[in-house]
Amino acid sequence: MPNEQSNRFRDNAPLFVIAAILLGVFAVLAVNGKVSSPALPDSGPELVVGVEALPASGDDEGAILSALDPNNAKARNAMVPIVEGAPDPAAPFDFRGNGIDRQRARDCLALAAMAEAGSGDADQRAVMQVVLNRVRHPAFAKTVCGVVYEGSQRPTGCQFTFTCDGSLARTYPDSLWRAARERAQEALGGYVHEEVGSATHYHADYVYPTWSDQLDKIAAVGPHLFFRWRGAWGTPKALTARYRGGEPDPAALSNAAQEVDRPDILLPHLTEQGVAVRTITAEDTGRMPAVTREEPAAPGSPAPGVHFVLLSSTDAPAALVDRARSLCPGDRYCQVYGWDDPAAIPVSLPLTDEARRTLRFSYLPARPGNAEVAYFDCRFFPAPTTGSCLPRARQ
Repeated sequence: MPNEQSNRFRDNAPLFVIAAILLGVFAVLAVNGKVSSPALPDSGPELVVGVEALPASGDDEGAILSALDPNNAKARNAMVPIVEGAPDPAAPFDFRGNGIDRQRARDCLALAAMAEAGSGDADQRAVMQVVLNRVRHPAFAKTVCGVVYEGSQRPTGCQFTFTCDGSLARTYPDSLWRAARERAQEALGGYVHEEVGSATHYHADYVYPTWSDQLDKIAAVGPHLFFRWRGAWGTPKALTARYRGGEPDPAALSNAAQEVDRPDILLPHLTEQGVAVRTITAEDTGRMPAVTREEPAAPGSPAPGVHFVLLSSTDAPAALVDRARSLCPGDRYCQVYGWDDPAAIPVSLPLTDEARRTLRFSYLPARPGNAEVAYFDCRFFPAPTTGSCLPRARQ
């Protein structure tokens, strides 16, 4: 009997050797992350698609572009109902990184919240939840800063509007930074904003991206609408990617994004979005009067100071004044300057002679002892229905 078993082993030895080699190969691949179980949960009878086929994934070249003008976009968005049933919340974020990773992740998360959602508590937390949901979804980058700046190296590939519409040049007051960083620390520490569930996308209600009708609308927070993918990829079970740190340098990402030559269509126009291309604050110059009291800021232009905006000759002067008022609420110091050419918008104060020569619009809100003032370049706006013409001496 032993001889028979020995002969049988000898006859099948080549098969055993091949099996051992295959087992070794699979073991090496598994250690190096080359073989893994599918992240997609069981979707029952639904068609299981690869992550690369999902609309508006991290590789989308035009995820932030609107297919409709602001008025039509608002009407179209209002027609789309929120799906029935409360969204299933994502699991608490499991942060595993060093001190530098945490600092970078905190600041990228805080910046995205301020730039995208203004100063509101719920608005900021909703944006932060989407960022952290993306970090754990196979369709996006695997770091917080990587998600926030994803696509910003491409002319129209930005996943978050503020990384490619000029907003990276804005500055924010220390009080806003402190509040946003505290919320970011809480989110990284496990706080879950359940209202937006496993949402991986959102957009303002005045835009309508091409992907909007391909996802489920699950929540509305402030001016933003939140979405998840349909089917298994949109469930909390799809958030399977593990965070392991390795945060890239946000300053390097920001500098690289600002060096990309982008189409003007990505810059926010005052009459369409009511936000500034660039804001100069008192902290930037040291010359502006002190802020008299804290007030809520306009989304996208959160700091008191001087706002540089983009406008068009087709804009109604009265509409420009209305939008400028929204940038300068209350009695804090504020001023709005407007140009029609993005290249003419300066990056600092005081205005250069060239910036003054190409200036199309100037606005000062009413303050104690001073009436509201609006000036227009009357060669650009031949018959303004409000305000006055800019002095010819300036032209």
